[in-house]
Amino acid sequence: GTLHLWEEVSGYDENMNTIRTYQVCNVFESSQNNWLRTKYIRRRGAHRIHVEMKFSVRDCSSIPNVPGSCKETFNLYYYESDFDSATKTFPNWMENPWMKVDTIAADESFSQVDLGGRVMKINTEVRSFGPVSKNGFYLAFQDYGGCMSLIAVRVFYRKCPRVIQNGAVFQETLSGAESTSLVAARGTCISNAEEVDVPIKLYCNGDGEWLVPIGRCMCRPGYESVENGTVCRGNPFSLLLTCSSRCCQQQSHAVTTTQYPS
Repeated sequence: GTLHLWEEVSGYDENMNTIRTYQVCNVFESSQNNWLRTKYIRRRGAHRIHVEMKFSVRDCSSIPNVPGSCKETFNLYYYESDFDSATKTFPNWMENPWMKVDTIAADESFSQVDLGGRVMKINTEVRSFGPVSKNGFYLAFQDYGGCMSLIAVRVFYRKCPRVIQNGAVFQETLSGAESTSLVAARGTCISNAEEVDVPIKLYCNGDGEWLVPIGRCMCRPGYESVENGTVCRGNPFSLLLTCSSRCCQQQSHAVTTTQYPS
């Protein structure tokens, strides 16, 4: 949904493909407060949400006779809800109930698109927020006096994939609520393996990477580790060697404890 002066218009991406964008450029009037809201986005179990925004912002200095109220930034907000409850008047278009994520500004890294003599600088910025706990949320973009175009918004979360490591299976694990969170995951030993030392764990970090392995599972007697440690394969010869070694130890013990008459 839109409030006030955002307009949906045709534009171009970096490859000159026609796309629909949202634009606002009301820089000659002060006290702007123009909002653009997404549809309801389901959380899908995520604890932290990442938002990638592609946009262009026109330099205020490039606009003739522009007043001092011209802006080159916009604000990103979110609002959590257990169901799709938003209307044109709810939630109120203001911070609290909306939660501010950040003020978004164009940086020095951008791609340029030549639109018939006019160069558009397309910026990409990523922000994240959390913890989120309700069934879903909305995003909102607030213009307060800029001349800009919102080209694309990608919403995603991070997770650590299912992996077999150190002789154990670790199931897919979602990253934590903070960018610095480490989420502990218990491993389950692969078939014909057993834990040694301490309970086996891995930790999933905020970027969806497994870190800090603790403990390990080793193949039981009679099995050998193959396929890069992901399978314990039966090996009768290994079992025979294990038994022979035990027998030798018993015989050696028997010999050393036997007393012969002098």
